[in-house]
Parts: sequence; C-alpha cells; structure tokens
Amino acid sequence: MTRLPRHAARALLAAGALAPLLAAPGRAQEARAPAAITAPAAPAAAPVGRPTRPARTPRSTAPAEAPLPIRAPALTLPEAEALLVDRNLAVIAARRGVDIARAQRLVANTNPAGSIGYGQTTAQVNEGGRFRSYNGERYVSPLNNASLNISFTIERGGKRELRTRLADEQISVAEAQVLDALRAQVFTLRQFFIQALQARANLQVALANRNSLNGTENLLSRQVREGAIPESDLLRFQASRLPFEQDVANAAQSYAAAAAQVAALLGVDASRTAEPAARNAGRDPVPSILAGMPFDLRGRFDATPPLDLTRETLAEALPNRPDVLAASRAVNAADANTRLAEAGRSRDVSINGTVTRTELSQDLPNASRPLRANDTLGIGLSIPIFTSRLTEGNIAVASAQRGQAQAQAQAALANAQSDLAVAWSAYVQARSLLDLTTGNALGRAEEAYRSTEAAYSAGGRTLLDTLDALRTLNATRVAGNAARAAYLNALAGLELASGIGGIAPRL
Repeated sequence: MTRLPRHAARALLAAGALAPLLAAPGRAQEARAPAAITAPAAPAAAPVGRPTRPARTPRSTAPAEAPLPIRAPALTLPEAEALLVDRNLAVIAARRGVDIARAQRLVANTNPAGSIGYGQTTAQVNEGGRFRSYNGERYVSPLNNASLNISFTIERGGKRELRTRLADEQISVAEAQVLDALRAQVFTLRQFFIQALQARANLQVALANRNSLNGTENLLSRQVREGAIPESDLLRFQASRLPFEQDVANAAQSYAAAAAQVAALLGVDASRTAEPAARNAGRDPVPSILAGMPFDLRGRFDATPPLDLTRETLAEALPNRPDVLAASRAVNAADANTRLAEAGRSRDVSINGTVTRTELSQDLPNASRPLRANDTLGIGLSIPIFTSRLTEGNIAVASAQRGQAQAQAQAALANAQSDLAVAWSAYVQARSLLDLTTGNALGRAEEAYRSTEAAYSAGGRTLLDTLDALRTLNATRVAGNAARAAYLNALAGLELASGIGGIAPRL
C-alpha cells in the first residue's frame, strides 16, 4: 500500500484534520455552531534526517456539536411526560373508565325505580247472550272515567348498600388501571426518548467525523494538485468514507423515527408539520431525513446515575405496583359482589296501588238508581316465589368469580416478581457493560488510535491504517452510546417492574 510522504503527513497532522475525531461526543444538548475547519498551506519539506515534529493537538478538548437542520421546537423528557398525562390516548381511555365506574355508582346507589300508569274505558257494550245479542253500545269520553296506578319495590337484605360498596370497589379498580396505563405509557415514552437521544448522539459523532474527513479530503486534494502524493491515495481515501456516510444517514433516520414515535404517544400528528420537506438536499441526506420533524428532542444523554435502592427494597414495593394493586382491588370487588349475591336470599316486596274514578252508569243502558260517579281505591302486594335456585346460582357464580380474581391477583404478583428479576439482571448487565465500554474499552480504542497516528506521523503506517483505527474508535463510541442507552433503559425497566417512581433519571 502506498504511503504518504512524510512532509504530507506532517501537513495533515499539523492542520489537525483528524484530531477532532478523537474528542468524546458531548451530551445531547442545544447544538452550537462548529468551529470552522481551515486548511493552512502545506509547509516546506523538512531536511532529510531531521523531520519536523507535527503540531500536537489537545486531546481533552471536545469539538463543538454540529448544528442539526431542525426547525421544530425543542422538547425535553419532563415536558414530554407532562404532555403525556393530558394527551396520551391510552391514558385518556383509562380515565374514561373511572368516569364510567363513577356513573355506575350513581346507578347503584339508587332504589329500584317505581312505575306509574294511567288507564281509561273507551267503549261499553251489553251482551244478551254469550258473545251475541249485543245492545247498549256506546263510546265513552276520556273525561268520564280514569284509572291511575303506582307501584314500587322495597329491597330487603341491604342490597342498595351492598351495590354501592361494590361500585366503590370498582372505582378503585378503575383508578388503579389508570395508574397502570400511565406507568406503561411513561415507560414507552422513555424508551423512545432514550432511543432518540442515542440516535442524536450518534448523529453528532457521525457529523463531526464527516466534517473532519471533509477537511482531510481537501488537504489531500491540494497535495495531489501539488504533486506531493499520488492520486491513488486520494481515491483510496474517498472510497474509505462510505461507512462514515452510512453512519450519518442511519443515525438521522433513527432520530427521526424515534421522534415520530414520541409524537404518537403525545397525540401529535407527526405527518403534518409546518416545515416543508427538503427536496434538493444534494449529497447530504440529513436535511431531507430530518425535515418536518415534530420535535427536536433534547436531554442529558450522559446522565447515568447509580441506583441507590437494593433488590430487596424493590421487591417489597411490588404489592403496590399499579397492575398488582388493581388485581388485589378486583378481589375486594369480587367479595362485595359475592355478598350482594348472598343478599338475594332476602326476597324483595313489590307494592302497588290503584285509584279509579268513573262517571259511567254501572247498569247499561239504564241503572235503577242513577249514580253521579263511582270511585275505587285498591292496594296490592307481591312477593316473588321459586327464586331459591336462581339465588343459589348467582351466589355460585359470584363465588367462582371471587376465586378467579384471587388467582389473577396471585398471577399478577408472580408476574411482577418475574419482571423485577428480569429487570434487575438487565440492570446488572447494563451497569457492567457501561463501565466496560465507557472505561477500559474506550480507553484502549483511543490509545490504539493515538499509537497508529503516531506511527503514521513517523512514516510507519498509512493513512488508511489511521482511518481503520478511527473506525474502531468510532465503533467503540457508538457502542458506548448504546451502553448508555441500555443503562438508562434498564433504570426505566426497574421503575416499570417495581412501580417505584424516580428511579429513571429525568435527563
């Protein structure tokens, strides 16, 4: 493989074209304008045997983040969580369940509705024989007679109080279901938000790489024009840039996809934005991919706080996890429903009364003693019979439902315990991978790149060897971003599994 002349290598290193690639990615915050990359003129060749030492670039200074072509408003995770409470459709649907349960309590806390009826005689006729010899037919005015009746049921066995108690338990179940829906949706929001911050961090790394490679390519092009290096070195360098360009497009697409998922959770139409899509982006796909994003998600992606809770503490909180709490409250509701079914052994009593007034003659066509009107008052009482089998059947159904609810509550607690065990193992793994990736692995990758760069400056390595070491370093940094994302997701998973709030950082 053809090597660059030493004076060309010194020119590249003195210009600092590759040095910004060594800086660690900053946290995903508001983008700042990057420092302009200027290519100084190539210095004169040093005397043979006394190579000029290349200018050393500072290793600890992080480059400014490349600005992203996004005009959408910035959105942080606390702001997104506040919007989710009011706009998330799953949470809204769960809250409607509470409204339904409260409306049902109004119905349960009401006595059985009575009824009132009205009747009248509209026509009369006499029969001389059975169904024959009709005489004395006449139609009757509604003003001449009327009949009014009213009836209502008296419940026994405290059924109204038991129905109200059952409705109260169902309200508590619905409220726990709202908390469970909110718990699940907040976890999903954090997943997509962390995914977006990871993609944003990877995009910043890829853009910084591309900017630095652009400066290097400009320097190589000038060296080719001056005849300092062969054109094959420039072509080989240009061919080696394809993976870096792919990293830029992939990170931008991941960022846009995660932002769209966040918008869906917040009830925002991600397909309709005020910013038109970029049509003529040229060779840069980033403006086209990021055009029309609903939000520009911001946050501290480097926030990896340690967990200050033990596994035992998390396990003690499982009975208060919303889905476990809803299942246990469903058992209480099943108990109340069983007592209500048992109250069916006390038969209800129905009472009805009738008032009738008629001004019609009671002996058609003429009465021996004319009457002005005839008034009657009646009262009735009814009690259902043969209800024992129905009542015992309802009690058996309610008892079976209570046993079913108890089994479901035990299953919910067992699932919660399993979720915590899985989440804890994921946390331990993520913590160790984070320490390994952001510590030893990253340090070794940086040291490997620096040694390759030093060998290249001394003429022992080629530029492509240096780029290969740079790819390894970038892969390690991307893996570090993935490790940070996995750790943040693990903390969010522990919060989801245990039901304890405040474990996952607010970023």
